[in-house]
Amino acid sequence: MKHAGPQALDGLEPLIAQLRTLPGMVEKKRGVFYRKSKAFLHFHEDPAGLFADLRAAEGGDFDRYDVSLPAARQALIAIVAARLKA
Repeated sequence: MKHAGPQALDGLEPLIAQLRTLPGMVEKKRGVFYRKSKAFLHFHEDPAGLFADLRAAEGGDFDRYDVSLPAARQALIAIVAARLKA
């Protein structure tokens, strides 16, 4: 699964814009967010759809979320916000 390219990120721009408003994250590169000095969230594209990789709550590996549909994108915002508070 490859990292999301410019065209895929264009389709995710409303989601990315919402993520930019959450405190505690820094966008190092378009669609690639860090929390403190660690990679926290980034996107992938695949024939199966668009996916977000979010650092696991315990700080380990990444959890993958399908963000192909608008409802899933809104759910991701809530999950990210919760992880930022943890």
